[in-house]
Amino acid sequence: MNLLLHSQFTIHNSQLKLMGSKSETNRLLLLQALYPNLLLENPSTSDDSEVMIKALHSPFTIHHSPLIDVHHAGTAMRFLTAYFAIQEGFEVCLTGSSRMKERPIQILVDALNELGAEISYPEKDGFPPLKIKGKKLTKSKVSLPANVSSQYISALLLIAPKLENGLELILEGEITSVSYINMTLALLNEMGIETSFIENKIIVKPQFTIRNSQYTIESDWSSASYWYSNIALSEIGTQITLSSFKENSIQGDFALVEIYKNFGVETVFHDNHSITISKVTNKFQKSFNFNLQSSPDIAQTIAVTCFGLGISCHLKGLRTLKIKETDRLEALRIELTKLGAIISVSNDSLTLEKSENVNANIRISTYQDHRMAMAFAPLALKVPIVIENAEVVSKSYPTFWEDFKQFGFLLEENESD
Repeated sequence: MNLLLHSQFTIHNSQLKLMGSKSETNRLLLLQALYPNLLLENPSTSDDSEVMIKALHSPFTIHHSPLIDVHHAGTAMRFLTAYFAIQEGFEVCLTGSSRMKERPIQILVDALNELGAEISYPEKDGFPPLKIKGKKLTKSKVSLPANVSSQYISALLLIAPKLENGLELILEGEITSVSYINMTLALLNEMGIETSFIENKIIVKPQFTIRNSQYTIESDWSSASYWYSNIALSEIGTQITLSSFKENSIQGDFALVEIYKNFGVETVFHDNHSITISKVTNKFQKSFNFNLQSSPDIAQTIAVTCFGLGISCHLKGLRTLKIKETDRLEALRIELTKLGAIISVSNDSLTLEKSENVNANIRISTYQDHRMAMAFAPLALKVPIVIENAEVVSKSYPTFWEDFKQFGFLLEENESD
């Protein structure tokens, strides 16, 4: 489905409830599988989380080895690899989409095998699909390069309390995406699991049972980023109230609050865990530098916001974007160039020059990447724009287009050329 977007009018004061964080939900779903007396409130209903639920409830026995397909869900691939590695006596084959089979996983597999797991590659070494024979892991020490995807690290941390001797994980070098590691550790702590993170050493103590517990999942700051972009690109006085968010959030994309102050957007937290974000000024500097190492998932949104505002930016700390659903840096370069941007990218950075105009009626390719569709959508406040394969948003934000209509956007199905 291709959608033509344009803005009929802006609703100056609207309200939305955003579903629970996908990142928190997927971590907690795995913990719930390990500790069934954990109850979850406000979980994400995204495709990625549905994939996790389906996989964790797959009907398998010692004599039946299922094929589990996670499609495009990278988080599910990493987390489930660790989970199934400790399911003693069971065997699964974990696979995914053609793009998933191009996304490396060897660092995680090597770490698990070093702890005593039995994981092999039926096709290409270092890449899914994976054949996993569940075993009891008794070793407790392993090292990883610190600059790898934080999902590898979180996958190990999530199963760590169920290991006989817990886990001592050494991160070698400069750590990438510390915020996501801290999120995982904070959730373990919520369950009463003892952890420590000192310099480059993480220790998780064994914990075979937890008290009966209920956890309310905060709404997704990544999903909120598109509304920050909408407000930034709107006129002064436009505002929207979103729920449910915490002022002491454990999500890395909480960095939005400070970053978007630079674009004239103010955030007010309310006692009922809602936030109101408002456009308060058009007076801001015309060039920005941001290090997004701890929040790379909002890089696309920020780049598009800067382009729409006609300002320049340099974003760094983006190395992990090249191994996401698509090479997000290259995808941004291609699509923003079509819109009239002057942009260059490297292996871990993006530089966008100031642009005076935004080309209208451009077709934005989404590359099977939900964040490409949602990050570019706010540009419809400036010019009509076509989002190709718009249904891809269901991966993380299934109600995105319905919510978009509430903000005054007109959406029309648009046939391919």
